[in-house]
Amino acid sequence: MNDLPNGWADLPFFSADWPTLRDRIDALPTTLPAPEKRFRALELTPPEAVRVVILGQDPYPTPGHATGLAFSVPPELTKLPPSLRNIFKEMREDIGCAPNNGDLTHWAQQGVLLLNTALSVEPGAAGGHARWGWDALVAQVLARVAQQPCAFLLWGNHAQKVAAPYTGNSHGPDHLVIETAHPSPLSARRGFFGSRPFGRINEWLDARSAPRVDWCGPVS
Repeated sequence: MNDLPNGWADLPFFSADWPTLRDRIDALPTTLPAPEKRFRALELTPPEAVRVVILGQDPYPTPGHATGLAFSVPPELTKLPPSLRNIFKEMREDIGCAPNNGDLTHWAQQGVLLLNTALSVEPGAAGGHARWGWDALVAQVLARVAQQPCAFLLWGNHAQKVAAPYTGNSHGPDHLVIETAHPSPLSARRGFFGSRPFGRINEWLDARSAPRVDWCGPVS
């Protein structure tokens, strides 16, 4: 199967679960993101490169929005989704800048794993594939990255629940775990705003003598 992401293809999911799930998805007229972008988060951020994990839920169900990276949208999209607008608002308060568009590819290229907990969705049907079996892949990915010190940025109860088995004391004290409310307009004012996660992650990286994440990216 040549559609598997380098560095992750040996995970048991791809031999035990993916063939059946792929057939189920392929039987649908349309799913998002496009098939070639489905594993983009894993392709851009191989296991040995992961320094930060940000968990989303499922791809944007609006055609033209999903890119295979959690929270990210294509650079040409001028009206950003509300959660991403709030992320950038908090970033400006935290570190004084934000990307000039919604494409977060440069985060992924620096070791920020932008992983949704479901990697497919049908247009207009948010959460429709949440119980289709993607959880097996996400669990295996998190188990692998948790073997080395990692910063987990967990927005909302869903992300916190999914990551909990891999961020607890049994994995030692080396992880940085930041848990806040989701950046959605429905909850951002209940603990997301003011949490300053981007600066905290860079301070943690500084303490480990590791390169900082350039969250803002090149300014055009």
